[in-house]
Formats: sequence, C-alpha cells, structure tokens
Amino acid sequence: MTASKKLSLLLLSACVVLFSGCATPESRIKSSPDVFARLNPDQQALVKAGRIAVGFDMDSVKLALGDPDRKVLHTDATGQHEVWHYITYEDYEGAVIYTGYYHRYWGWGGPFFYGGAPYYRGYPARIHDRVIVVFDAGGRVSSIQEEKP
Repeated sequence: MTASKKLSLLLLSACVVLFSGCATPESRIKSSPDVFARLNPDQQALVKAGRIAVGFDMDSVKLALGDPDRKVLHTDATGQHEVWHYITYEDYEGAVIYTGYYHRYWGWGGPFFYGGAPYYRGYPARIHDRVIVVFDAGGRVSSIQEEKP
C-alpha cells in the first residue's frame, strides 16, 4: 500500500470517529425506537426538541440529551440520587467552543489547559454545566437545572 493510500485511509478513519459522536435526538430515536414509542405525545415532542421534563426515566433523558458527560452519586437526608451533568465549554465572549466532556487534548483550535485552567485561543475559557439532571431512587427525573439563554 502506498503512503498516500495509507494517509487517505487514516484521514477517513479519523473523520468517521470524529463524526460518529455527533448524535442528535433524531439519530438516538432511530437507534432506540422502543424507548421513544413508550412515551406519550407530549414527551415525544420534548425528546424531538432535545428537551426533558420531570418524570422522565433515564432512557428517555438519554434519547433527548445523549449520554451524560459526568455522573455523580449524591447522598442527603432523603437518600441517594444519581445526578447527570451535561457540560459546555465557552470562550471569553460566551460563544460555545465545545459541548460534552473535553478530554484535555491539545488540538488545533480547541480549548487547552494550562495549570488546570481552560484556555481558548490564548484567552481564559469557561467550563460549566449546561444541564444538571437529578434522578430519584426510582430512576425518574426529580429536578432539572438549566442555564437560561
């Protein structure tokens, strides 16, 4: 195999890996039609719009928002609650750089970390939870925290 064919194959593989993570509610619905079918019409409309509501189960949240970037087990006087975090990285002007857990890769044009702090194009960046979902002991959404646009 020539060097140019190897390079082409490598670039094609990188593109497939890069774009396979770009799932939308529609693509997740197609891959889990049974989960979508058990929702009522109002819930289905929310999932299609990438939104969730109190009472959704974990599978329905995954349909709407995808896999969480981080999971935390929270214990308080009422018991244990699983908390899902969906993370966003923004530049210093508030423009979204990256959505999802960023693996601190020093890539071209992406955020980078210096001394544990995120930077983007030489300026400080901000990491924050765009959505926090709390589940009750039965695996249903009990609260949702979202940033206001």
